[in-house]
Amino acid sequence: MNWFYLIIAGLFEVGFATCLGKAKETSGSLAFWWMVGFFVCLSISMSLLYKATQTLPIGTAYAVWTGIGACGTVLIGIFLFKEPVHFWRLFFLFTLIASIVGLKFVSA
Repeated sequence: MNWFYLIIAGLFEVGFATCLGKAKETSGSLAFWWMVGFFVCLSISMSLLYKATQTLPIGTAYAVWTGIGACGTVLIGIFLFKEPVHFWRLFFLFTLIASIVGLKFVSA
């Protein structure tokens, strides 16, 4: 169950990074609401990460959490914010995903 919490925490990390990016693009009350979303996602992500680390090793949990966040944020950047896509960026994204999966398999 704690792996499930960790995965959801990673997805909320993607959420808070996305809200931060959207807040940067907007102004006024719309930027305020994106920042509210940022803090909500941040709080949920941290709470779930804490819950997951109750039984998972902190090094593994943190690496997986940041990896999910990094991969998800890169994909959101590509699809939502129109960031550049090229071979090396996708290659290193794939190696990051492979590393996350590898950590899952070698962790108790």
